[in-house]
Amino acid sequence: MASLAIRLPLTFDSSDGYTTIKGLKVLVRQNLKMLILTVPGERVMHPKFGVGIKKFLFENAGTGVYAEIDTKIREQVRAYLPIVQILEIKFGTDGIDNNLLAIYIRYSIPDLNIQDLLEFTI
Repeated sequence: MASLAIRLPLTFDSSDGYTTIKGLKVLVRQNLKMLILTVPGERVMHPKFGVGIKKFLFENAGTGVYAEIDTKIREQVRAYLPIVQILEIKFGTDGIDNNLLAIYIRYSIPDLNIQDLLEFTI
């Protein structure tokens, strides 16, 4: 099977050299995660690319900040990953440490009839 991209973070694989992505579902998932984690201005030749989610980490948690993050994610996905349809975005905080923000993004890839959940904590 042909490789579509290099899996990030980089890891070594004895058969391919670096570990590669061979399925579209995994590739879209990685691209969505990179879009959310990338800070605008960080990507060469694409100064508006990225949500820059870490800049929201120490903001006062609340519906205003969550609405801003939600809007930013949806705008970036429409602009840079138009094959993805965001179904739902949820936020969670750990009661012990309010400096953590969990994000749950349920999305679909309508052309491939695939649904998936991306979840991570910053």
